[in-house]
Amino acid sequence: MFFDTHSHLFEEDFDIDRINCIKRLYETNTKCMFVGFNTNNNIVAYNLAQELNMYSSAGLHPDTQFEDIDANLASLREFIKTHKVYALGECGLDFHWEPFDKERQMRLFEEQIKMSIEFNLPLIIHSRDAHQETFDMLKKYEGQVYGIMHCYSGSLELAREYVKMGWYISLGGPLTFKNAKEPKRVAQGIDISHLLIETDCPFLTPEPFRGKRNESSYVHYVALALANLKNMTIEDVENITYQNALKVYNIKE
Repeated sequence: MFFDTHSHLFEEDFDIDRINCIKRLYETNTKCMFVGFNTNNNIVAYNLAQELNMYSSAGLHPDTQFEDIDANLASLREFIKTHKVYALGECGLDFHWEPFDKERQMRLFEEQIKMSIEFNLPLIIHSRDAHQETFDMLKKYEGQVYGIMHCYSGSLELAREYVKMGWYISLGGPLTFKNAKEPKRVAQGIDISHLLIETDCPFLTPEPFRGKRNESSYVHYVALALANLKNMTIEDVENITYQNALKVYNIKE
């Protein structure tokens, strides 16, 4: 069985044909973590997980547009108290699109780190053009927090530092891209015991569907790319990454 550790199948992109995407999930024997990232879709992700007997997380993405940070953090805390979620996130830092408010993002991130400690939940970390700042923030809480570097795009050297701290490195569609040198270095340089696979659908579609909408059933293309890079069978990659996902998310089957 495959485990897509980061799916947004609840998003509007799938409203037209979600039922067909779900059918393909079952056809490819794929489980999902539906990852919420704002106050509104945390509940949508949760509801889909309940409907499909799968899993969901809740968080506040660094790009989320809202004025009152405290109110949204309070809503997130209440949601986690009253709903069974398996991780806190997607949260983190994103300094890609300008203008961005670095101070605001750092505060939002740190408050969610503290919340993950409070509820003993793994973190799902989004980090874009903010690799050092993300690492420094998580290093500050070393030994208190753990989780997943989602769709990791940093260096192999930094990935090794995360692994030393007990984190998992998740790889997605870019692993299948011909010119994606660094994700391939990471895949080859990090032991399979600390690797996960994901789609981040509807984004980052793997080959051979690059340029089209991504979906969770495509996670097996990521697994195949990882197997080729590791000189492993796809069955071994499938089984090991599945067990890794259960472990980091504290899922008891």
